Amino acid sequence: MQYKWTVLTVTTIGTLLAGLDSRIVIVGLPTIANQLKAGPEELVWISQSYLLASTICLLLIGRLADIFGRIKLYNLGFLVFTIGSGLSAISFDPFQLISFRIIQGLGAGMILANSAAIVTDSSPPKELGMMIGINQTALRVGSIAGLTLSGIILSITDWRGLFYINIPIGIFGTIWAYLRLRDVSTKDRSKKIDWFGLLFFSIGLTLVLLSVTYLSYGSSGEVDGFFFLLVGFLLLAIFVRQEASTSSPLLDLRLFKIRLFAGGNSAQLLNSLVWSGLLVLVTFYLQIGLGYSALTAGLGLLPLEGAYVIASLISSKLSDIYGTRVLCTTGLVLIVTGLMIISTFGMATSYLEIALALAVIGIGNGMFTPPNLRAIMGSVPENRRGIASGFRQTMFNTGLTSGYGLVVLFLTFGISYVSLAPLIQGIGGSSALLVARSEFFDGFRIAALLFGVIDAVAILPSAMRGRAEIRQLQH
Repeated sequence: MQYKWTVLTVTTIGTLLAGLDSRIVIVGLPTIANQLKAGPEELVWISQSYLLASTICLLLIGRLADIFGRIKLYNLGFLVFTIGSGLSAISFDPFQLISFRIIQGLGAGMILANSAAIVTDSSPPKELGMMIGINQTALRVGSIAGLTLSGIILSITDWRGLFYINIPIGIFGTIWAYLRLRDVSTKDRSKKIDWFGLLFFSIGLTLVLLSVTYLSYGSSGEVDGFFFLLVGFLLLAIFVRQEASTSSPLLDLRLFKIRLFAGGNSAQLLNSLVWSGLLVLVTFYLQIGLGYSALTAGLGLLPLEGAYVIASLISSKLSDIYGTRVLCTTGLVLIVTGLMIISTFGMATSYLEIALALAVIGIGNGMFTPPNLRAIMGSVPENRRGIASGFRQTMFNTGLTSGYGLVVLFLTFGISYVSLAPLIQGIGGSSALLVARSEFFDGFRIAALLFGVIDAVAILPSAMRGRAEIRQLQH
């Protein structure tokens, strides 16, 4: 077996596992709320803490990988992820679960920041689209399969099984990665790390992500939300100034002169935000709006999952032949179309209509994601692939994390937060829940429409990306 296939197999297991746990708790949130007595805010953090932890550390991980080697960081990530999974499974209150999900997310960040770079290092240029496509399809399949799998697990055991399932896979992946992977990358000769830049970036991004969460709490969180947003953007602006003035930047700003890199990351940020919000929104719609069980809701998302897998594998190969711009832009148009259809759904909508709309969105995401990643990773020099992959994953995770909070925020445009909270928890009198359920559909349609608008904006940077696939940076 050629080494490229060994790399692809090992890293695909890692991305699948990391993607799985970004979503596996969503369907189980009502169960966790009941058993751990968690409120809506705590439920958001049980989901958010994993993505937040795996996001704020990505630039540092990418920089360390360029300096010391991607394989070491990747192997360590598998171990940290497995430990975090085991601790999450034995949590006895919401605070413990949130804390251990942070450890789990840190391990996932180490896996995700390095997997695409490792695959790029070992793949021939003419096969890069296909190899990255397979690897990243596993990430998206994991994120969707997490919803379906969690429904199956919850029908057999309690929510702790959502984390126990990671342990044997994590142990196997850790050992296999250690035995089979070898570092073939070109390391960056500069050993310096911009710690001040890291501080500004980490705190700034954390505050921006926190602001979305607080704004989703309704009027009670508006002051904190806007304050965090303002301070967060200010610190990120200072970070950019710091990177432009230092001789050893954490993030090489010259990468943004590469149109494929800049345009691809911009489109990915917006699309991942929509993707994350859509999964939560449809899950709420199926369970709260239509009364599906956790298992049925998970199975109900299979058209999205199946369509994505088929489209992504086809588009991965086509991107090596025809380029990425047309595929990515067409994919975004299909996603927007599907969201416009979803924005018309109500209580009487048949599952066939739901399945068709989800399939359209799945095809669109499959056409967009692997070619877009191929464009980003194929456009940067070899000694910048670690930080490029780390930044790309940062943009992706920022979208995923923000999408959670935006779902609640957008829903409250049609239903008050006071009414939404007991509806999610399933508490309160039947008449009150009936009124809130009716208002929920108003919020659902508004949220679907707004997510469609966001992905429509992503079409612009996608369509304007450049054609050149490689750009060397001058030292």
